[in-house]
Amino acid sequence: MKNLHDKLFSRGAASLTDEELLALLIESADDKRDALSIASSILAQYGSLATLPRQELSRLRMVEGIGLRRAERLHLAAEYGRRVAMATMNEVESVSTDNDVVRLMRPHFDTISHEECWVLYLTSSNRLLERQRVSQGGVQATVVDHRLIIKRALELLSTQIILVHNHPSGAAEPSVADKQLTQKIKAAATLFDIRVLDHIIISREGHYSFRRGELL
Repeated sequence: MKNLHDKLFSRGAASLTDEELLALLIESADDKRDALSIASSILAQYGSLATLPRQELSRLRMVEGIGLRRAERLHLAAEYGRRVAMATMNEVESVSTDNDVVRLMRPHFDTISHEECWVLYLTSSNRLLERQRVSQGGVQATVVDHRLIIKRALELLSTQIILVHNHPSGAAEPSVADKQLTQKIKAAATLFDIRVLDHIIISREGHYSFRRGELL
C-alpha cells in the first residue's frame, strides 16, 4: 500500500486506477488483509465503482472484506462526489445542446437508482435561470404535474424549457408515457409562448434527445 500512497502523493488521485482508488478508500490499519485484493474482488463482483453507492448500506456491509465502517466510508465518498458535481452544476451559465444537458445532469443521475424528472428553465438566449426537480418516483416511472412546470416558468420569466429525466433500469428509448407527457407539457407551454426545446432521457447506456429524434 505504501506504493499506492507514493503514487497518490507524486502523481495525484487522477492517476489511480479504479482498483487502486477503492483500495485506498477501504484501507484500514486494523485489518491486515490486502486492501488491493479486496478491492479487486469487489470490482469483480459489482463491475464498476458506479454501482457501489447505489447499494443499500445494509447490503454493502455484508460484502466480504467491507463491513460497516468501510461501507459507510464508500457511501460518504460517493455523497461527497455527488455534492461536488451538484455544486458544479450550479456554475453552468448556458445550455445549447443535448450534450450540454447530459454533461450537466449525468453526475446526479449516475448516483441514484430511482427515476427523477427535472426541468431546466432558460432565457431566449439559452442562459440557465434554474434547474428544478419536478418529480421523483420508482425504478420504472415518475409522475409529473405540467401545471407546476408552467407556473415556475412564468415566475422566472423563462421563455424556453428543457425536460430531463432518467431511465435507471433500462435503455434511453422513450416510452409511450414519455411521449404523451412531452406533448402535454408542450401544449400547455405553447399557450404561454414558452418553447419546449428538448426532452432528454439519460440512462447508463447513453441518452436520447426528442429533438434529435424529431419527436418535438
